[in-house]
Amino acid sequence: MNIILVDDEQLALDLLENRLVKINGIKVIDKFLDPISCLEGITDKQVDIVFLDINLPEMNGLELAEKILEKKPNVNIVFVTAYDEYAVRAFEINARDYIMKPVKFDRLEKTIARISNQYVNNEKKQILQEENIRVNVFRQLTIEAEGGRIENIPWRTAKTKELFLFLLQHREQLVRKSLLIELFWPEHELEKAYSQLYTTVYHVRRKLKKFSEHFQISNTTEGYILNLTNVILDMAEWENYINSHSTLNMEIIDEYIEKMNLYTGDYLQEYDYLWAENERYRLQCLWLQAALKVAGFYYDHGDVEKSIIWYLNICSLQPEAEESHFALMKIYAERNNQLLVKQQYEKLKKVLKEELNETPSSSVQKWFNEWNKISIGR
Repeated sequence: MNIILVDDEQLALDLLENRLVKINGIKVIDKFLDPISCLEGITDKQVDIVFLDINLPEMNGLELAEKILEKKPNVNIVFVTAYDEYAVRAFEINARDYIMKPVKFDRLEKTIARISNQYVNNEKKQILQEENIRVNVFRQLTIEAEGGRIENIPWRTAKTKELFLFLLQHREQLVRKSLLIELFWPEHELEKAYSQLYTTVYHVRRKLKKFSEHFQISNTTEGYILNLTNVILDMAEWENYINSHSTLNMEIIDEYIEKMNLYTGDYLQEYDYLWAENERYRLQCLWLQAALKVAGFYYDHGDVEKSIIWYLNICSLQPEAEESHFALMKIYAERNNQLLVKQQYEKLKKVLKEELNETPSSSVQKWFNEWNKISIGR
């Protein structure tokens, strides 16, 4: 394996090199005393591992690691640090990614062995670029590989997962670092906040390394861009289909229902992210329009039972949707089921009062009052 070393002390570089070259299969191809030279020199090199100190001039090791991964997304970063064990936990990626100074030979051997094993495992488990993976964000995040196998990602922290989902929501777009700081670390001083950002982005990249052919996080001076390759996103698949079929007919209704079933819950329903609320509401409105269209289609084609099922489903998932309650009231009235009409009207009144502190619209109240007078006179 090809290795690059970065440390601002020449003695530390020489010592680390002398110990690494004693390990079979290791070749130290370059050493750098500062991060800028490292970034300039690493571009054209075939490198497997970068050993770098956290305390570096001009740029700390975490920021340097992020920039290296932008150039070389598959490289392994190993921090070499004089911090004590408790301090280093804040930067730790996993057990093989940091080494305490003074560097011991047996500790180096263990790190190299773990990384070597990782290469072997990745070759066995690698998801090829030409294969699609499926990312589901309705209800909660899941990633499905070939055959529908769920891939579990043990996110380092909850914020690491949240940052990935935020980038995913804004995929293919520039997300400014200043916005991320404002959203995720508003309570921190600017320098510490940027350090937290670089660390979290580093964690995201590491956790997505298995899927590096599908998720690419590009770094610019202003921010980050998440690009997707051969990724089927359930939300996008569902929305694109619904928007491309403005009218329903008997030829596509079964396929339309199949696509509607992709909506297994609201967008990121299981996560309390304030930034996701607008997108969640937008998709809820789109689902409501589509569901009402399906219910109306079945009613217009004489399949009233299926129409009722869809209207009831709407009332269950979006109880404030007055249109579905009103449609059910009219269907029950056509069937001369006075009890169900009144029950549905009372349900509507109750939910609007509790959720919105409102009453049914004047048109619905007028219809109900006129119907009620007629039904009493029967």
